[in-house]
Amino acid sequence: MHTSSSPNVGTASVLPFEAAADLAKRLDAEVGRVIIGQAQVRREVLICLFAGGHCLLRGVPGLAKTLLIKTLADAVQLTFSRIQFTPDLMPSDILGTEVIEEDVSTGKRHVRFIPGPVFANIILADEINRTPPRTQAALLEAMQEYQVTVGGVRYPLERPLFVLATENPIEQEGTHPLPEAQLDRFMFNIVMDYPTVDDERRILTDTTTGAERAAQHTSTGAELDAVRMLVRDLPAAANVVDYALRLIRATRPGDATSPASVREWVRWGVGPRAGQSLILGAKAAALLDGRTVPSLDDVTSIALPVLRHRLLVNFQAEADGITPDHVIARLLDAVKP
Repeated sequence: MHTSSSPNVGTASVLPFEAAADLAKRLDAEVGRVIIGQAQVRREVLICLFAGGHCLLRGVPGLAKTLLIKTLADAVQLTFSRIQFTPDLMPSDILGTEVIEEDVSTGKRHVRFIPGPVFANIILADEINRTPPRTQAALLEAMQEYQVTVGGVRYPLERPLFVLATENPIEQEGTHPLPEAQLDRFMFNIVMDYPTVDDERRILTDTTTGAERAAQHTSTGAELDAVRMLVRDLPAAANVVDYALRLIRATRPGDATSPASVREWVRWGVGPRAGQSLILGAKAAALLDGRTVPSLDDVTSIALPVLRHRLLVNFQAEADGITPDHVIARLLDAVKP
């Protein structure tokens, strides 16, 4: 997880906690006014946004994944960019390209950089697993360092920067699974399921009329950046840190504290970045609820989206139909707060 500052950071003003908590509630309400249902998904996306991370969102087509992130961008007055990942997508299609131009008055040539769609505040990387690893990796520097390098020149990216990548879990032919190193750069892996019966009835009723469903501006990008800085300043009690530490260490089969289910089904446990995500996510969850201090329950509530894409199960688990979610459920039962 990115912990260092970049040149274009630091201009965000200090935001009082009450103002930050109110902004978080208003943003959640505004997004919920457009996105029907999916309360848990909305919450997890906002937690990730406030914590300064990036999201990987899995769900079948038609569940409003694109609308969710576009609504979020509209509500915070941020620039939005959607990149449709395809097998022929090149890194320059994401980062931008250099062109040679000639000054008609002097006849001299110069190189001009044309920024790509990564130069936005909120980026939707749609079906990121449909493009080869070389193009997937083009996002790594942007996500981690908040800059891109083209032709040996570094171009800083404007903050805040929030990357939300989607994957279609149905079609696997012609896809390129994300390498573990890149998966680890995503703070959350959020699973978006079908809506409930009542929510789907509302969707069918409310979205098939002529009424517009658009988010209103609730805050600015500078205010959001201030909230993200405030989240890092929230204190985490020693027992919260210790619980997160015990959780991540228990995912490693070679650790003495790992339960039998981990030793039986896990090939590789999670690294320290997962622990950082647990602490920062717990802080952001507390802010969203109007609390100044994260609790043990906050850590438990985000364990699935933080751990599921970082935990690698072994062949035995795959043969038994055991998924990372199953292992994490057993882990939470074994490692008590």
